Amino acid sequence: MFDQKDCDNCMYYEFDEAMEAYICTVYMDEDEMARYVQYKNKRCPYFRTGDEYQIVKKQM
Repeated sequence: MFDQKDCDNCMYYEFDEAMEAYICTVYMDEDEMARYVQYKNKRCPYFRTGDEYQIVKKQM
């Protein structure tokens, strides 16, 4: 649905040690999740860009 390369640069894309995988950590309520699943555009509406230093600092 969404382009994975966008997720790689997103502030909400974090490594989950329990799942041993990267996941999206955007908190969405039930209505927002329904809109997200039905979203027709290629761009994620929750994408938030960040520089590499800011992303790494958040993950530490």
